[in-house]
Amino acid sequence: MPDICPKCGLPKELCVCDVLNRETNRRIKVYTEKKKFRKYMTVVSGLTGEEMEKTAKELKMALACGGTSKNGIIELQGAHKEAVKKVLLEMGYPEDSIDL
Repeated sequence: MPDICPKCGLPKELCVCDVLNRETNRRIKVYTEKKKFRKYMTVVSGLTGEEMEKTAKELKMALACGGTSKNGIIELQGAHKEAVKKVLLEMGYPEDSIDL
């Protein structure tokens, strides 16, 4: 018998929890900060838990940059504000929930 998701009650292969989480009214904020030695960092906030970890990994691979996810934010090395929005849209996040 396949594993069953505790949230939606469907088998793990058919689980729709991550899709439903992306479609909620949550606001995702994307902005850049200037750090030491005039280096830029792109910050993505508004994601939580396991979703944040998966999104951080996908963003780092798609943008070919380093970064981390901690304390409810994703930090990416470099100024990637527009590219992050494009990747988030490709991942299935609604456009009206992403603020630049």
